[in-house]
Amino acid sequence: MLSGRGLFQEIIDDDDAFRLFCSIAARGEAQGGWENGRIAALVPESMRVLAPRIARHGADEDKHGRIFNALLRKRGLEPVPVPPETDYTMLLEARGIGLAHEKLRRDEPLTEEDIVVYLSHSRVTEQRAADQMDMLVTYFGDHPELGKAIRMICNDESNHLAYCHEELLGLVADGHGRTIHRVLRESALTEIRVHRDVSLSVMSRMGRLLRWPRAKSAALASGIHGMYAYERFGGWHRMIGLTMPERRGALDGPPVPAPAL
Repeated sequence: MLSGRGLFQEIIDDDDAFRLFCSIAARGEAQGGWENGRIAALVPESMRVLAPRIARHGADEDKHGRIFNALLRKRGLEPVPVPPETDYTMLLEARGIGLAHEKLRRDEPLTEEDIVVYLSHSRVTEQRAADQMDMLVTYFGDHPELGKAIRMICNDESNHLAYCHEELLGLVADGHGRTIHRVLRESALTEIRVHRDVSLSVMSRMGRLLRWPRAKSAALASGIHGMYAYERFGGWHRMIGLTMPERRGALDGPPVPAPAL
């Protein structure tokens, strides 16, 4: 019987599969770090109070990228190029999720609406990240090689999600509610399609690396399509709700240093 724990254990135990997994994760985190850093630098004057928290978000994601690369080095492995069809962050941008890199490369202040859109997109993508890290901690939180790293990343992702909830609720109170709810819905429906496509691509490549039987690969693909159907039918609603988090001010203060691995 297929299980998430068993699949990830296979990936962890195989150097080539582990190298691909960490390379994909490191690239996504590094890209998120750059994006948040640029957004923090370009926040409009009317929203400058948000800049330190956005910068902290970016610093955390840079740290996560370094952690995944450190896990590779610990095994004596080097990162591999990330196949374009597995690049979640760039595929989201290509479909309009996230502020365009062309805009972020300019030295021109963003607008208030840009920041509202950025936070709405982040609320959706951080839900996915937090869910995935919760799963990994459940499976491997005590793993001697990975446990310390994934527990730290999981805590950071929970902070990022709490920050998005808190900031968006403040913006709703300031009159941005209609834009926020529209962007949340559009972002969630786009994200679940991109997540499905990336998951299929990653599992296809893992199947070749790990020499999975055709029946196993087909069963995994069927499961991914089934999850998409569930999310498309209504599961996506979990990605757009806004509630005041228990963790208030989750991104106040300096980033927590990476653990010694």
